[in-house]
Amino acid sequence: MPVNTAKNHYLGKEGCKRMNCAQSVICAFKDKFGLNEEVIEAFRAYGGGRAPDGLCGAYYAAKYLLHKDSEEKACELENYFLEQAGAVKCHEIRGAKKLSCLGCVEKSSEFLNNIL
Repeated sequence: MPVNTAKNHYLGKEGCKRMNCAQSVICAFKDKFGLNEEVIEAFRAYGGGRAPDGLCGAYYAAKYLLHKDSEEKACELENYFLEQAGAVKCHEIRGAKKLSCLGCVEKSSEFLNNIL
């Protein structure tokens, strides 16, 4: 299941390589979206609040994947993430303490998994 795969990559568990939040989400869905290792490596730059506009890396990764298929689903993701995390920017999510980084990886992956 991609949700567990994403969480395991984030935590470096179950034989999965440790990755940042953005990479974890991208890697978990690489087969479903036909992504290669270069894309996963490129998302190394987007963890820890370094995604464009300070977005959460896990959210940014899910949004990136959805923009490839559907602008409407990307909007649904934003609403879902605001409901779950209280924000879409990393520093705001951390400040609100509503969702941990692992929780952001989980929620982003759950959203993707549910719509695929």
